[in-house]
Amino acid sequence: MPQKVIAIDGPSASGKGTVAQRVADALGWRYLDSGALYRITALYARNRQIAWDNEAAVAALAQALPAEFVEGEVLLDGEDVSAAIRSEEIGMGASRVAALPAVRTALLQRQRAFLTEQGLVADGRDMGTVVFADAPLKVFLTASAETRAERRYKQLAAKGISANIARLRDDLQARDARDASRAAAPLKAAQDALALDNSCLSIEQSVQQVLDWWQDRQPF
Repeated sequence: MPQKVIAIDGPSASGKGTVAQRVADALGWRYLDSGALYRITALYARNRQIAWDNEAAVAALAQALPAEFVEGEVLLDGEDVSAAIRSEEIGMGASRVAALPAVRTALLQRQRAFLTEQGLVADGRDMGTVVFADAPLKVFLTASAETRAERRYKQLAAKGISANIARLRDDLQARDARDASRAAAPLKAAQDALALDNSCLSIEQSVQQVLDWWQDRQPF
């Protein structure tokens, strides 16, 4: 039987997390924020004073990551780290550890275990190319660097965090380049993915487009 899974990939701050969560809610499916696993791994390594480029040590942490997703909260060793993993520093750390093949391998089965008969909407950078390569619907969600920097700026401002929009844009472009050029599961659209540029779309419009595509594509 075909998998009940929608894979949504895209660069940082493209809105894929918000879109994926809302699509999952609309369908009554589970939601996987794969990026959170890499962010948790980066935070866990930092807390244990392990360098992000120490592949063997970080992979060992990822293998036994004491992480849980409970009622919208992200728990690490029983502590709520939902806010801590969203810092810019940990975001950059996540990009660093995600470039390590052994870490990606360690987290691969963990991600696939989220898929149940209930159905799953998974967002990340290699959901459609690696983790759920057989997904009946794959979406590659993009937006311009300027749009993404503006969104990230507003997110940070809402939390009372000061930021420089030009610096944010430069950081996003640097992360895009790193994610796209890494040897293990680089950021790229799956060959059979549908491209959705949401630079000029509202969240609601983006969500509706994915739901419409699923209605056309769904094999059940």
